[in-house]
Amino acid sequence: MLSAPDKGVLSPMAPRLVRRAAATPASGGHQSATRMHLRDGHIPGEVGVWVFIIGDLVVFGMFFVTFAVYRTVSLQLYEQSQQAMNQTYGLVNTLILLTSSWFVALAVERAKRGANRVSGYLLTVAALCGAGFIAVKLFEYSEKIRAGITLNTNEFFSFYYMLTGIHLLHVVIGMCVLAYLVKVARKRSLFAADIKVLEGGSAFWHLVDILWIVLFAMFYLVR
Repeated sequence: MLSAPDKGVLSPMAPRLVRRAAATPASGGHQSATRMHLRDGHIPGEVGVWVFIIGDLVVFGMFFVTFAVYRTVSLQLYEQSQQAMNQTYGLVNTLILLTSSWFVALAVERAKRGANRVSGYLLTVAALCGAGFIAVKLFEYSEKIRAGITLNTNEFFSFYYMLTGIHLLHVVIGMCVLAYLVKVARKRSLFAADIKVLEGGSAFWHLVDILWIVLFAMFYLVR
């Protein structure tokens, strides 16, 4: 008599099927690898990206604490200096970055659903928002410099130019990241690794957004 096959033994075809399933691109179906990862507690993006993001947050956190300490010591100077800050510019740039982050989040979601072309368009719009932020910031810098307000004016503006300048560099880097994500999103088929790249890049852009919100509150709003 023939015995029943052992359930613990894979057939010769099984490895091929496993490899084929692992290479299946993310699509609009509910069986995409990305969705299964999310249900299993998948962390968006690569671990290395999150290590960089956490490290960046720690560094900026130290900057923020240092600013708060110096502000406490020279409160009157800081409050007087804030009178020269144009809240309209700060608010416009805040809205620009919030809008760009919304487009990035939509782009990642569309990519997971297989709408690659739409995802690329959304990421392009987000990058254009970044360019708008840079334009507004440079205009604000030029306006202050024409008014005689520079890095050496006082302690408050030393912090202002230094911290917003470092953040502006983050925006430029973020735009380069978004440009690369556009290239990834425009592939004919997206694999799980491509989705991770999109998630990691979007996480960095959201970091840029969060840092600006704190800077906006510090320099433009807190009295």
